Amino acid sequence: TCQMSSIGTGYDLYTTSYSPDGRVFQVEYAAKAVESSGTAVGVRVKDGVVLGFEKLIVSKMLVEGTCKRLMTVDEHVGIAVAGLLADGRQLVNRARDEAASYREFYGEPIPGKVLAERLAGFVHAYTMYWSVRPFGSSVLVAAKDKDGTSLWVIEPSGLTYNYLGAAIGKGKQASKVELEKLKLSEMTCREAVNAVARIIYSVHDDVKDKDFELELSWICEESDWKHQKVPSDLVQKAAQEAKAALEEPAED
Repeated sequence: TCQMSSIGTGYDLYTTSYSPDGRVFQVEYAAKAVESSGTAVGVRVKDGVVLGFEKLIVSKMLVEGTCKRLMTVDEHVGIAVAGLLADGRQLVNRARDEAASYREFYGEPIPGKVLAERLAGFVHAYTMYWSVRPFGSSVLVAAKDKDGTSLWVIEPSGLTYNYLGAAIGKGKQASKVELEKLKLSEMTCREAVNAVARIIYSVHDDVKDKDFELELSWICEESDWKHQKVPSDLVQKAAQEAKAALEEPAED
């Protein structure tokens, strides 16, 4: 007799079979794979969008800035990838193709909503055929269009949500608790950079995980409404303040 692995007992071998209680186990496992990476945090504030990532450093020999988790799709769109980076890379390439073809066909930049929905449709297609596996990554999509800025999450199931503040990856739950305390509608991007850094430092697990590199990017007036890395002096300042904030309670 064949031993069925895991809790799916045979219903988890393909995405094309439902379990008797209506679950698609492979898609659930893909969502679990997203937790294999550091945490990505995104916030939409009154004057722009900020993305941050806790990039875990796997080796001391790595060149700084390699294996980027925050990537530019088009001038006005940035993506943060949590989970399996190779899978996320494919999604970023797909997003770049979608942005380029939209620009060619309509003669204007792709709106955030359109890109998020097209990308979600692509992700969803990979949950429907036995010959492929679902993506093991979730992405945050930050965009600026004529309706303003927006922040989207796309999950391995192909669902997409529009958020004011969102987190994906290992520290998702802890970050969510912290995000809910922020008054995002009153915040500026400069303040958001510090807030995102603080959240990432607070959810970082010192015991289990080694060092990490803080990645920050934004779309705001200061970046001329383009997706760009936050200047390194601001990143360093935000990191210092975040570390100081962590040490404060210990002094009491």
